[in-house]
Amino acid sequence: MFDAVCGQWRSKGIEKVTPSRPALFLDRDGVLNVDCGFVARPEDFAWQPGAIAMVRAFNMRGWRVFVVTNQTGVAFGHYTLEDMARVHHRLEMDLAAAGALIDRIYHCPFHPDATIETYRRDSFDRKPRPGMILNAFADFPLVKERSFLIGDKQTDLLAAHAAGIAGFLYRGGDLATFAEWALADLADAGR
Repeated sequence: MFDAVCGQWRSKGIEKVTPSRPALFLDRDGVLNVDCGFVARPEDFAWQPGAIAMVRAFNMRGWRVFVVTNQTGVAFGHYTLEDMARVHHRLEMDLAAAGALIDRIYHCPFHPDATIETYRRDSFDRKPRPGMILNAFADFPLVKERSFLIGDKQTDLLAAHAAGIAGFLYRGGDLATFAEWALADLADAGR
């Protein structure tokens, strides 16, 4: 369920206290879906190859999976928060149909040069700052040392670094294969 005040998607009901788990953080446009400019409608959302399988694989490992996405299109009036919510609903329904889920979608609609005054401000949540990632660490019991982010821009990697987690730059191809490589690289670095 979307909480417009916090700008986050929240699970319905009360979550049980669970032990700490590692987390996979994913940028949205260019990682989960093909980046075709501003994705304003559910029918414009096109999954990257292997994206759904990747989310399901990390769910089955017991990992938390989060989306952390700058949504500049809201700030510049290309679409509304409600439009974005419909796109995210489509994302969640596609994943649910495949037996997968995103634990929470964090987004930042703010930009210092926004044309929509409501969203014109500098925000700690806007990547390359780590706010969205740090919010997930505050909201869920997570193991930072085993968590990582996959992004398609340098700003994603800078946000990961600022939050104290590893970041991997995705440049296309099968996302499930890339995520397995990133996980193996993370495991090798920890040895």
